[in-house]
Amino acid sequence: MTAMLGVLPPGMAGCFAFMIVFGAILQELGDHLPIVNTFLGGGPVVIIFGMGFLRYVNFFGIFDLISGLIAKGGGGYTDVLMKNIDTFFKPAGAFLDFYIAALITGSILGMNRKLLVKAAARYFPAIFGAMALSFGLAALAGHFMGFGVIKAILLIALPIMGGGMGAGAVPLSKIFESTGTMTAEEAISIMNPAVAIGNATSIVLAGILAKILISKYFNGQGSLMKAGANEDPAEYDISPEMQAKRNNISISKLGVGLLAATSFFSWGYIVAGIWIKLVPAVNIHAYAWMIISVALCKVFNLLPESVEISCYQWFQFVMKNLTAMLMVGIGLCYLSLDVVISSFSMTYLLLCLLSCIGAFVGAAFIGALVGFYPLEAGITAGLCMSNMGGTGDVAVLSAAHRMELMPFAQISSRLGGAIILIIGSLMLSTLGSML
Repeated sequence: MTAMLGVLPPGMAGCFAFMIVFGAILQELGDHLPIVNTFLGGGPVVIIFGMGFLRYVNFFGIFDLISGLIAKGGGGYTDVLMKNIDTFFKPAGAFLDFYIAALITGSILGMNRKLLVKAAARYFPAIFGAMALSFGLAALAGHFMGFGVIKAILLIALPIMGGGMGAGAVPLSKIFESTGTMTAEEAISIMNPAVAIGNATSIVLAGILAKILISKYFNGQGSLMKAGANEDPAEYDISPEMQAKRNNISISKLGVGLLAATSFFSWGYIVAGIWIKLVPAVNIHAYAWMIISVALCKVFNLLPESVEISCYQWFQFVMKNLTAMLMVGIGLCYLSLDVVISSFSMTYLLLCLLSCIGAFVGAAFIGALVGFYPLEAGITAGLCMSNMGGTGDVAVLSAAHRMELMPFAQISSRLGGAIILIIGSLMLSTLGSML
């Protein structure tokens, strides 16, 4: 109402109110639309493309009309509103960095340490197999279909394998901008459809393959490790005692989590600045250094348990309360529907499909070599890489009736997505000029 009357407060307060309300409305719509909520990512996708569409058709021009009628000659408020949101959301306002810092720090520190340490020996090779074949098929198809090898890898396969919107496509778009490849707006407008299509494809493939691959060699009936291995996914769960501590929400802990997340983010920029002076030819983004630093702290137990719990609580607070708002900002500030429309084609769809198929086959093949059941490896290390993050994990495992594999799916979405950001930094610093 304040926006329609032309009196929405400027700055952070007004932006929070406007973006949370629109985000909540579109979230509910997306979560209850048949097909969309099952196969296309639900609320987040509807928010992003819905807000992008509203700006594309100048829906917010109605605010000028209403405020003009009331103020008798007023108007021009739409431009003021959008500039206010741009300033708040883009680098000048840094809300996006604020959100990503909380997401990366809390998600990694919130993992079971045993899971993080022991998974590397066998699980990460399967993830790299998924990445390699996904990139390879996309590059091959891009070459023969005239789309371009580098474009297919960087603009389609890379974001599909990146862990969703907030932790994947969005930070990737900023890495694109930081390397001078293209603006964040251009990058995310091209990558967002790929992420949504990849998510839908991954869910459908999981359901189909679980029904087709019934041989005992391929199908572990929900067990990742083959007979003879003594690992059990259940041992990687968060203990009830730890979960009880996490559920004991404290205002002071939220403050500690906020400080830790922003400190790790700042540390990433410190390391990135030192690195670029030592190795100027290879630009590794601060996000990547932050991820590496947080993971090392978790592996080597460098932080007190209370700090890890604080970071997890802060991450949960930000994710549950501000994700819809983040998607509103992405749709308004980064998604250009004219670019989306111009990039959407059968070639684009086929490249997305091949990227997901490559993820499954690559993870299944390497998984079989290291002692995993190919189906379970392909679903967790492959399709849970090519889906849309946490919500995609639930949808993929639900479609395959393998919810017990959620701990491994989260490795793919969280750490696999983090690896993609690191790979993306390296690729863009060396290949970005070839786009």
